[in-house]
Amino acid sequence: MLFRKAYSKNIGFNVTIMLLALLYASIMLNLLFLRDRYLMDGYAYNLVPFDTIERYVVYRDHFNFDTWFKNLFGNLVLFIPIGMFLPLLNTRYKRSHMLVAACICLIGAVELMQMLLKVGSFDIDDIILNTAGAWIGLLLTRPFMRRGSRK
Repeated sequence: MLFRKAYSKNIGFNVTIMLLALLYASIMLNLLFLRDRYLMDGYAYNLVPFDTIERYVVYRDHFNFDTWFKNLFGNLVLFIPIGMFLPLLNTRYKRSHMLVAACICLIGAVELMQMLLKVGSFDIDDIILNTAGAWIGLLLTRPFMRRGSRK
């Protein structure tokens, strides 16, 4: 069965979560690969953890607010739903280490594809911020999962 390891035994709930997750994935696909993208001349990457984050914090007054906000908080907030959908669709991801490992792999693959397709850069700090956002999503979801365990 498709939802054998899902949080809920309620098929309607699981189908709704799956449809919302697919809608979220299509929106993210558009944001990460299609919207306002131009092909870069070369490959851009940052492999130094916290380098970009530090630059945005230390030199905050050198960036316009939109750029600063999107790069720090957008990378957190946009990935909160992953931390909500994954544990609801498969209870193995209700443990922090499983969710973090899955997010690092998933987001790392997305970052690598953005760089190879030349529609963005590979930035280790994006992986850190995106994974932190997913973890926040897990923390927000856990109380509800405890309250109505496997209804």
